[in-house]
Amino acid sequence: MWRTLMRTHAIYAVMLRFGLDNYLPRQGLFRLFRLTSRLHPAYYHNDRNVGSAAERLRLALETLGPIFVKLGQTLSTRPDLLPPEMVIELSRLQDRVPPFSGREAREIIEKTLGQSIDAVFSQFEDEALASASVAQVHAATLRDGSDVVVKVLRPGVERLVAKDIALMYALARVVAKTRDGRRLRPVEVVHEFENTISNELDLMFEAANASQLRVNFTDSELLYVPEVFWPYTRKQVMVMERIRAINISNDQTIAEKNTNMQALAERGVEIFFTQVFRDSFFHADMHPGNIFVDLDDPEKPKYCAIDFGIMGSLTPEDQHYLAENFLAFFNRDYRRVAELHVESGWVPRDTRVTDFEAAIRKVSEPIFGKPIKDISFGSFLLSLFQTARRFDMEVQPQLVLLQKTFFNVEGLGRRLYPDLDLWTTAKPVLEDWMKDQVGPKAMLKRTRYNAHDYAKILPQLPLLGARALQAVVDGQNQSPSDHQRHRHSRRGVSGAVMLSASIALAVLHSDYQSWQWLLIGLLGLFGGWQIWRKEKE
Repeated sequence: MWRTLMRTHAIYAVMLRFGLDNYLPRQGLFRLFRLTSRLHPAYYHNDRNVGSAAERLRLALETLGPIFVKLGQTLSTRPDLLPPEMVIELSRLQDRVPPFSGREAREIIEKTLGQSIDAVFSQFEDEALASASVAQVHAATLRDGSDVVVKVLRPGVERLVAKDIALMYALARVVAKTRDGRRLRPVEVVHEFENTISNELDLMFEAANASQLRVNFTDSELLYVPEVFWPYTRKQVMVMERIRAINISNDQTIAEKNTNMQALAERGVEIFFTQVFRDSFFHADMHPGNIFVDLDDPEKPKYCAIDFGIMGSLTPEDQHYLAENFLAFFNRDYRRVAELHVESGWVPRDTRVTDFEAAIRKVSEPIFGKPIKDISFGSFLLSLFQTARRFDMEVQPQLVLLQKTFFNVEGLGRRLYPDLDLWTTAKPVLEDWMKDQVGPKAMLKRTRYNAHDYAKILPQLPLLGARALQAVVDGQNQSPSDHQRHRHSRRGVSGAVMLSASIALAVLHSDYQSWQWLLIGLLGLFGGWQIWRKEKE
């Protein structure tokens, strides 16, 4: 209890130091805080007048420590709650803290793996390669000679996170009771942050993400994902292949290698859209510290990624609506953009499409007067989110993560190659994906995927069809001739259903990778003929 009070006081002092008390609600307990703020020494700190409010918020979060830095990073993905200038400023937060000792790291590894360091590694570097709020990384060499990095959770980090999150919830509940606080939904924000950081506290979760992404890009010329060494990976320790590549922020070395900068920028965009639309599984923490480049072939630079604690995914419905939104937007079909938002449920069903269309046009048209290289689509998405707020757009967490990642990818691409034409690079990926989702090829693919389920219900189709027709016929007063006609209809429907299902299955599996399907089709056809013969008798 005493520690909680001390921590609360520390947060209050930091707010006063950076002049954030001016933004506290004016109701309830916060009114008392505002009235007594001048009595606190922190109120007279010089930092109260430094920069903008957004900049002071960033500085305050950095002062409060790594857990609050991560909270700020989460808030930077919520343009539906914060104004654009705050979203941009919070996106600059860097999660950097001093490392803990190599001795402590060794103790955690040995306790977790149940083996001595020397039994697992032929070499282990006590000095950390990198250190963040949740974990740090050490270089090592396995006994088989593999160069690896060992990620180790900070000692006591779970307890620290639990305490800070409990305090955040307490403060959020107080804020939520105020008039201004209800719009910000602080409890929901803390809950989202809790889910994000909980995943980062389990390195098995990150290892599974890395393995899945590695499978998705097996033999890819665009992206390399390091291998996870599962025998030495646990909740608190993860061992992964070490990447020998150049960090994307090392502009001087990249330039000295005579790198094709246009290809480097375009490949980054292609990787992002491929992850989103082909795989529906994308790296959602694409800041420069997590991106490296293999320049063995400077004309065809290859990306390497690390840190897979935060990943995003989309449902097929979200993928479809998102792809159509992109295509409609670049075709300046704002009516379709508005309709898609309503159809997807992103805005309420009773939204006037014409009003929403006009609002989208107001945001979109000005950017089409600029050269494509001068258009910031990340900033456009921020403006679109702000516009959608007026129409009670529901928060879509998966899309918020996507927007944040898109903003990072675009910013990186433009930094590498200022003339990057994002649309020309992304359009082929989107169009290929759309072709795969519609037409005969897509229908055959979906049918094959569900063929096992179809096989289960196939024998029941004629009987179900006949019963359905019988129910209709029995509900009517029929003459003998009508009854005979409906009876023939039942025969036709039963036979046609079974025949079409049989032919479909036979055609779908004409490659005969599984000859059983052809047999099922023939049996189905025989069953349809038997039903027709019995009805005729």
